[in-house]
Amino acid sequence: MKLRLAVIELVVSDMAASLTFYRLLGLDLPHPDEAGAQPHVQADIGGGVQLAFDTEETIRSFEPDWKRPERGATQSAIAFEAASPAEVDEAFKTMLDAGYEGQLKPWDAVWGQRYAVVRDPDGNQVDLFAALS
Repeated sequence: MKLRLAVIELVVSDMAASLTFYRLLGLDLPHPDEAGAQPHVQADIGGGVQLAFDTEETIRSFEPDWKRPERGATQSAIAFEAASPAEVDEAFKTMLDAGYEGQLKPWDAVWGQRYAVVRDPDGNQVDLFAALS
């Protein structure tokens, strides 16, 4: 049996805020004015993979005892690749200027990438990276 990654799902507390955050990072998602009140939003992010957003209420509709983990308590992350190290710095600044939390300022990682980490509105880790020249 060979499985194929098809969907990455995020559980969100505020659909509009999450759509705004990920649109700012360049994903082609529905506009928050159109989809911000929806309980589920799903968009093609390429390569046959969908990114899905479900509200906490949606999850509780079929798992009534579900509780959100402590803010930022994630063991996984979504990572966005930039075209250059300068774009990592620019993206980090853009997200901070928009009011989002910066977890780790851009730095040159020992594995050969410019790397930074921001948090989405629900505290999920979002990595920004580019290969160093």
